[in-house]
Amino acid sequence: MTPDRRATKGCLAAEKVFKLPEFHDAHVVMIFLNTDTEIDTVAIALAAWAADKTVLVPRVNISERHMIALECKSLHAGLLPGSFGILEPANGEPWPVESIDMVVVPGLAFDRCGRRLGQGAGFYDRFLSTDGMRATTCGLAFAEQLVDDVPVTPHDWPMDIVVTDRDIFRPSRPASTDNDQQELDR
Repeated sequence: MTPDRRATKGCLAAEKVFKLPEFHDAHVVMIFLNTDTEIDTVAIALAAWAADKTVLVPRVNISERHMIALECKSLHAGLLPGSFGILEPANGEPWPVESIDMVVVPGLAFDRCGRRLGQGAGFYDRFLSTDGMRATTCGLAFAEQLVDDVPVTPHDWPMDIVVTDRDIFRPSRPASTDNDQQELDR
């Protein structure tokens, strides 16, 4: 995909996120800071700040296999490349997961059931399954990343919404996932 095409498709996806009632109603939104191959999340962060929302971004600790959410007040200061070369807040206190209203989640692929294929390290799955987490999960991807079926394991956390440059999916949970009980517990 050319950079221009990627930018156009990214804008279309971001506009769909802005229109979600969950985004509109959220006070605290966690947004991933994208790599060059992912949808650019700058517009989502800017829209959140313009709407007076608190914006959080993830910081990963590889040695502890742990991810936390830290407040981000600017995309121009206070960010440094983290463990995977992705910008992360240089400092700050972990934000309590109980107060996060929405988490925008990256992935290599998603399916219409909300299943997500991540990078394989499980950082988002562990974070989203943290006790007290009640945020709406929103997978964000290009339409080309939507596949018929994503294989899952018991620890994989499903998305409540999947947004692409073409569509918004609000999946119903398949009865066979091991996350059904976790969903009931949320």
